[in-house]
Amino acid sequence: MGRSDRRIGMTLTLRTIAAQVTPQRLAAGALFVPLLAFTFPPFNQNDLPYLLRLGFWLCAMASGVLATWSGRKLAVDRFYHVGLTMPDVAFALLIFFLFTPCLWVLTLLLFSASGHEAPSLWSASAYGVLFSSGLVLISKGEKKKPAKPLQPRLVRRLPEGFEGQILRLTGRDHYVDVVTTHGMYTIRSRLADAIAEMEPVIGHCTHRSHWVAEAAVQGMEKSEGKLFLRLANGDRVPVSRKYKPQLEEIGLV
Repeated sequence: MGRSDRRIGMTLTLRTIAAQVTPQRLAAGALFVPLLAFTFPPFNQNDLPYLLRLGFWLCAMASGVLATWSGRKLAVDRFYHVGLTMPDVAFALLIFFLFTPCLWVLTLLLFSASGHEAPSLWSASAYGVLFSSGLVLISKGEKKKPAKPLQPRLVRRLPEGFEGQILRLTGRDHYVDVVTTHGMYTIRSRLADAIAEMEPVIGHCTHRSHWVAEAAVQGMEKSEGKLFLRLANGDRVPVSRKYKPQLEEIGLV
């Protein structure tokens, strides 16, 4: 994988993570963590200053979120085909071994800085067990059948029963080639009208005759001085100088 492919992959990953950071979740965190710090002193150290408690729980929550995301990517996504039990066990173990050392180091730093005796690794492990077990129980309660992606209006112009994903559009006079995961279909339409009917799918024009779905972009290639985007199905879509600056701003080239 080239440097440009890694950069594109990182850009898409960051956008996926950012999509989960909603204003509601930020507001809930802003209320919950200060209340947690006020109500529950870490390791039952009631004489810890409030700011130290707040710092502890903020860092603990951040470590927990990172451990959860890493554990899910390593365990749930990779072991899902094995069955329900294996992903849950792997998820819990990875959360425990990722979160507990981070929590212990955090505790050593904060408690030492305030002149308090730091808890042992075994005490931090108890927090790790509670945290990992709770996350597995919550994730099991949230597991539902994945909802079908919201299809754009353009799908109505495709054969009845189509359930694939549209990867790109190419305009040819009064016709548009609609390239999908199930093949290519040609419809009578202006390219601008077809693009308007692709909402809410996020995509970008790369050329006056080409539009691509952002999720379909896998990398970038150069050939004979020309720039192309490589899509999930292997297609190469040209990038013109007019649209290159816009694509650079969003990290696709």
